[in-house]
Amino acid sequence: MNTADPRCHRYEPSRSRRDFLFRSGIGLGAVALQSLLARPSASAATLPSAPPLALRNPHFRPRARNVIFLFMEGGPSHIDLFDPKPLLNKLAGQTLPESFGSVLTSMGESRSPLLASKRAWKQHGQSGIWVSDWLPHIAECVDDLSVIRSCWADGINHSAGVCQMNTGSVLGGRPSLGSWATYGLGTENSDLPAFVVMQDNQAGIVNGPRNWGAGFMPAVYQGIRLQGGGEPIPNLNTPDACTPGQQQSRIDFINQLNRNYAARFPEQTELAARLTSYELAFRMQAAAPLTVDLAGETEATRRLYGMDRKETADMGHLCLLSRRLVERGVRFVQIYHGAGSKWDSHSGMEKNHGALCASMDQPVAGLIRDLKARGLLEETLVIWGGEFGRTPMSEKGDGRDHNATGFSMWFAGGGVKGGQAIGATDDLGLRATEDRLHVHDLHATILWLLGIDNMGLVYNYKGRPERPTLNEGEPYKKIAG
Repeated sequence: MNTADPRCHRYEPSRSRRDFLFRSGIGLGAVALQSLLARPSASAATLPSAPPLALRNPHFRPRARNVIFLFMEGGPSHIDLFDPKPLLNKLAGQTLPESFGSVLTSMGESRSPLLASKRAWKQHGQSGIWVSDWLPHIAECVDDLSVIRSCWADGINHSAGVCQMNTGSVLGGRPSLGSWATYGLGTENSDLPAFVVMQDNQAGIVNGPRNWGAGFMPAVYQGIRLQGGGEPIPNLNTPDACTPGQQQSRIDFINQLNRNYAARFPEQTELAARLTSYELAFRMQAAAPLTVDLAGETEATRRLYGMDRKETADMGHLCLLSRRLVERGVRFVQIYHGAGSKWDSHSGMEKNHGALCASMDQPVAGLIRDLKARGLLEETLVIWGGEFGRTPMSEKGDGRDHNATGFSMWFAGGGVKGGQAIGATDDLGLRATEDRLHVHDLHATILWLLGIDNMGLVYNYKGRPERPTLNEGEPYKKIAG
């Protein structure tokens, strides 16, 4: 038999290691490769026929193109920031009236005395929205804010609460909101990640990367951590021992192997998604360092964000970076402030919240003003909030426990009507009572502002149609201008 005969499949020489594995063991290598390719992702039928991050049309006209989500990790106290409750101070020191029923907190059923708010409250702007003295800079921007006072969630502890506010579920394993937005719309900048995550300190965030992960979708849709310095993304830069020519030669060789393989096995679209992420990493080696380089920003801009003051410099840096990212086409930016659940004020409310508010108030207000001045606020949706709020009852004498039954968030820009307060909690700020908006409703609203139908965006996983809000939630369309 002529071993060189190209018609004889058994003796056709292998052209690569992948080709060898596919052919070896009378097909057993192919079985192994198929298994490896299938594990992290869904069936090939669910992946878009276009490149995974290709720009895609929304379901309807979008009001926002980008999102900046300012996440206050640990749970900021709504009744000390945006939702004044005079009755709380009147009844301070007393137990919660029986008419409010039993209250289950993370520490069990609570009958602790009510804790007064020591804040001074004032109405601001033409809209007259109430904001406490902890946030003097954000208070000056209230006519651009839509304050939602009637949010509620299911997570009673940080793990479940943070997970739900990021992924829609109290259980881990689902794609994050940023991943869904990226999957549904793609990216407008092929040289930067579509979904970027940053944090104000090096503490571990509750649940870690699960919060910005892609869950059962391909990893190309997950959030990318960005940090300062010469290497904004860990392990992005080429090793010193590798010259640009060597790197280019390796990339050309690998791309040739991949093209050959893709031509022979076009159904292996999961591999294409992985290759896209590697190609993006190569392009980011040039684009990402330029994006995080603030040398071209004026001193006036730095002062606007509070970068000239120690207590606001870190958050100011992140807020300025977020503006630079969205103006370069990054779809979804998420900043974790108080990373490590520092907003979790079970004790020392005044010291805890006072310092955290002082560190983020001016930078956040600076972000809104800067976006507005550059004409970017109209197309950029800015979101502020945490996983839940705090209870009106005290804990450890001078703190507050977790409260998922009623809390505040605010939206700005991105087609949102400013200067409005939506919904309400009861007279003590314990439970949402009017225009109650669950996390699924909030997510549906965010997606709706981006032009996405939360029930129309589907990813088929193991034969089941998966949606970003778990087949629940309705957008609150009254929020739009």
